[in-house]
Amino acid sequence: MNTSRLTLLASVVSVSALIGVSDQAAAQNPPPPDHPSVTVHGQTFTPRSVLARNMGTPQDQESQFPPHKIIGNIYYVGTRTLSSFLITTPQGNILIDSTYERNVPVIQKSVEQLGFKFADTKILLGNHAHGDHMEGDAMVKQLTGAQVVHMAEDIPALKEIKPGGKEHPIDRVIHDGDKVTLGNVTLTAHLTAGHTRGCTTYTTTVADGGRNYNVMFGCSLRPGLTVSPAVAEEFTRSFKVVRTLPCDVQLGDHGAQYNMQEKYAKLKPGAPNPFVDPASCFNEADVEEAMVHAILEEQKTAGR
Repeated sequence: MNTSRLTLLASVVSVSALIGVSDQAAAQNPPPPDHPSVTVHGQTFTPRSVLARNMGTPQDQESQFPPHKIIGNIYYVGTRTLSSFLITTPQGNILIDSTYERNVPVIQKSVEQLGFKFADTKILLGNHAHGDHMEGDAMVKQLTGAQVVHMAEDIPALKEIKPGGKEHPIDRVIHDGDKVTLGNVTLTAHLTAGHTRGCTTYTTTVADGGRNYNVMFGCSLRPGLTVSPAVAEEFTRSFKVVRTLPCDVQLGDHGAQYNMQEKYAKLKPGAPNPFVDPASCFNEADVEEAMVHAILEEQKTAGR
């Protein structure tokens, strides 16, 4: 079997696992039909293709991606497909997303390869209460003593994330519009619910090359296979909120949401920073809003 077929097979297996289907169960109960499909900015997406794009293979989720400077004092320290960001300040550092607990050593290695101390992590943020983004919070807290900050609406779900029976650390509860400050860095928390009740998009400004840039750490806007009226209302609000946020550099909890690997490949000394891309800031919102509307239309048609 050639490499491309092996990669495709691994992605399919990964998607099946992510939607909670064991190999045996998958044979007896195939995954739900992969629809609707939407075409946005010349690309066609389905629920499964978006999930596979975001997560990649199990190996992608756990393998270190080259740590790199994004802009100013913001660095990437995550895996190939699960984002983790380091923001440095003279008073210590902020880490956004611990990902899976098993990835914490990978994140620590990336931080140290960039020349920083993992123990200098003073604040840990997460953008939504799913294990692939926040399962490692307790381990990061144990290793660094960082203050762990969570959006109020995600607290119930976070309390259920207990790797190895560890209680999920909660040091500070924030609400929509609250600010998180360390040293010369201030992040504003924006509630962009839908994917989870407390999905949080963070914004900040960063100085680089004599200019200031607006950076948006986006939270996933991907809907589930069905969208309830309450969740539809959350998404409607969130899409509006996201499009009002100032943005020169769009980041996301999965690198694919902002074409991380393609942009990283364009990083060259003296060349324009590929991560400064205001024109693409709301592309992910466009894709997911189209998907939400398509799912709602399917549900409406099925209910007639």
